[in-house]
Amino acid sequence: MVFSSVEFLFLFLPVALFFTLCVPLRAKNLAILFASIVFYAFGGLFHLPLMLGVILFDYFFAILIARAKKCRKVLLAFAVAANILTLFFFKYFDTLLAFLGMSRLGLALPIGISFYIFQALSYVIDVWRGDLPPEKNPVTFFAYVTLFPQLIAGPIVKYQDVSRELAAPARPSADAIASGIRRFVCGLAKKVLIANTASAMWDTISALSPDDRTVILARLGLIFYSLFIYFDFSGYSDMAIGLGKILGFDFPENFNYPYISHSLTEFWRRWHITLSSWFREYLYIPLGGNRRGRARTYFNLFCVWLFTGLWHGATVNFAIWGLYYFVLLVAEKTFLSKFLEKLPRFVSHGYALFFISLGWLIFAFDEPASGLAYLKTMFSFNTFALGDLYEILRHLPFLCVAFFAATPLPKKLFYRFSRKKLLASALSVGAFALSVVYLVSSSYNPFLYFRF
Repeated sequence: MVFSSVEFLFLFLPVALFFTLCVPLRAKNLAILFASIVFYAFGGLFHLPLMLGVILFDYFFAILIARAKKCRKVLLAFAVAANILTLFFFKYFDTLLAFLGMSRLGLALPIGISFYIFQALSYVIDVWRGDLPPEKNPVTFFAYVTLFPQLIAGPIVKYQDVSRELAAPARPSADAIASGIRRFVCGLAKKVLIANTASAMWDTISALSPDDRTVILARLGLIFYSLFIYFDFSGYSDMAIGLGKILGFDFPENFNYPYISHSLTEFWRRWHITLSSWFREYLYIPLGGNRRGRARTYFNLFCVWLFTGLWHGATVNFAIWGLYYFVLLVAEKTFLSKFLEKLPRFVSHGYALFFISLGWLIFAFDEPASGLAYLKTMFSFNTFALGDLYEILRHLPFLCVAFFAATPLPKKLFYRFSRKKLLASALSVGAFALSVVYLVSSSYNPFLYFRF
C-alpha cells in the first residue's frame, strides 16, 4: 500500500490518524506501532516476521553492546554483519546464484528492507559510539523503526532525530498539523500529477523498438524518466515529512531541488540527502574519510559509491551507476570544480543536467545492452520527422509545468500566498481534489522506490 492510493487516503490514513492522535499520550507510541504494523502487513504480511525479527535483534544487541565492558567491537561487528547479511540474502543472493549459473531460490524482496535495516543499524552504531543510550522500552524502539510515514521509502531517520518526541509524546499543534497537511498534499500532487504522467510517457517511449525510436523521442524519453524519478521519490518524501508533522515528528529533509545544481557534487548534496548522509557518517568517515592521503580518500570514495549503487539494486547497472558517479565526482574533486566555477552559470548547469540524465539512463535499464542501444539512438543522426515536432508540441505544456515545479519558485509563491489563508487552503484543496480524480480515473500508479 502506497501513500498515493485510494485505500491509503480514505481507509487506512483516517483510521490511523484518529487513533494515534486521540489515544492518551502514554499510549501514543503503542498506537503508532500498531498502525505501522498494519500498514506494513497490507503489502508485506509474509515478510512482517522478518522485519520484526531484525528490529528485535538490534534492540537487544544495542543493550548488550552498551552493557559490555569487553569485546564491544566484536559485538558491533557481529551486529553489523548480521544486518548486512540479512540484506544481502534477500536482495542479492538470487542474483549471485544466477551469476554462478545456479538455480534461483525465487526470493521475494521484502518491502522497505534497505531502509529499515539502515535505520536500525545506525541506531546500533550510535549506541556503540556512545552518542546515545540504548532504548530500554521495546515499544518505543519498535515504533521508531516501523514508523509508517517513512517505513518503506524513507527518509532514513536516525534515532536522535525523533528520540525526544518518542520519549515524551505530545499533541501536535494546530499549526503543525496544518503545515503537515499542506506538505502531504504537495507531495501527493507531485507524485500523482507529475511523476505518474512522466512515468507513463517514459514507459511508452522505452518500450519502442530501436528502429521506431527517433533521436528526439529518445531524448524526450530520458527527460520524462528524469522527471519521473525526481517527482516520484521527492513527492513520496514530502508526503512522509508531512505525515510526520501531523503525528508530531520533524523528519529530516530528503531533497533540496537537485535539478538546479551546477555540479554533480552539488547534486548529491541535494538528492536523497539522508542516504548520502548515512554513507558519509557510517562508511566514509569510519574508513578514514579524507584524513589519510589522496589515494586512501579515493579508495574510500570508491567504496562509498560502489555500495551506494548496490544499495539500490543487485543488477550490474546499479554498480555501474555508482562507479559512474565515483569517476565524475573524483574528477570534480581533483580539477573540474575549479574549471566549472569560472564558467557562466547556465553552462555549468547544463553540464550538471547532461551528466545527471546520462546517469539516469544507466539507472533505468537493468541490462546494460539495452541502455547502450538507447544511448546510441539518442546520439544518432536520424532526420527530423514531422511526428517529432508533434511530440514536442504535445508535451510542451506538461514539460513547462514540471520544469517550473522542479525549482524553488512554486514554494516561494505558495509562502507568499499563504499569508492569505483562504487562498492557500483553496490551493491545497484543489491540488488534493485533482490528485484524487486522477487516482480514481486511472489504475496507473507506479512507485519506483517501492522495490528498494
